Amino acid sequence: MPVEEITASAAGTWTLGDRTVHRMGFGSMRLTVDPDRERAVRVLRRAVELGVNHIDTAAFYVSPGGPLGVGTGPRRYATELIREALAPYPDDLVITTKVGPSFDAATRHRELTPAELRREVEENLRRLGRDHLDVVNLRIVRREGRDSVAERFAALAELRDAGLIRHLGLSNVRVDHLDEAQAVAPVVCVQNAYALDANRWADDLLRVCGERGVAFVPFFAIAGAGREAGATGGHDDAVRAVARAHGVTPHQVRLAWTLHQGRHVLAIPGTGDPEHLAQNVAAGAIRLSADDLARLG
Repeated sequence: MPVEEITASAAGTWTLGDRTVHRMGFGSMRLTVDPDRERAVRVLRRAVELGVNHIDTAAFYVSPGGPLGVGTGPRRYATELIREALAPYPDDLVITTKVGPSFDAATRHRELTPAELRREVEENLRRLGRDHLDVVNLRIVRREGRDSVAERFAALAELRDAGLIRHLGLSNVRVDHLDEAQAVAPVVCVQNAYALDANRWADDLLRVCGERGVAFVPFFAIAGAGREAGATGGHDDAVRAVARAHGVTPHQVRLAWTLHQGRHVLAIPGTGDPEHLAQNVAAGAIRLSADDLARLG
């Protein structure tokens, strides 16, 4: 008999504002690396076939250039690839995007002004072919003592009030940023770099999000300290041992650990490889024991 395919529903669900999503989603950043647009389109369509209904993207996910700083050939925007693959969009699909920093070579990591944020929201709308955006995260550059989010988050709140955005979130932030933003408008999610072995300073932020009913959405959950360089191969003995015990890969254990950090935690692993995509989605079905979690740390 054929083995039943594991879908994103195995990870359970969470509610982003008024939208329910499977906790295993998909991150689109790496789709832009491969010049083969058709391969990217196939991966996106396959993700939806596997039950993924939460896709993460950004106006600045583009190759050549963008945060990865790699790639050749004509510019490929993740938002345009999503539109090419999935429009007209399924009714249950939630697309979360980010705005905030500049990734132009001359102004890299400069914070966008409120007026520039509006233009970036409008660019997302145009490239995605939407009349509104489901969720927009304000991505910041953390600079202690000079990284207030209030003015720019208020600018996005005005766009929400105008109907261009349905829900708002934050990215690359601390608890004080969440406090500041929630004083302006509701926050449905916080998206930060976070992994089993990286950025554990955010453990407190993850806990606070859970207490406030805010989704915590880690990126680089597989890559860890490797960040933009991609999936790590440097798994420690504990990860390898737990993977062997469950008959899965170390990368799947890292994703399973991520989801086990709380019902409000969502995963958005990204890949341009259909095989890796299926493995990532299947990680949502892994149930780690208390002993497993203690061993992993």
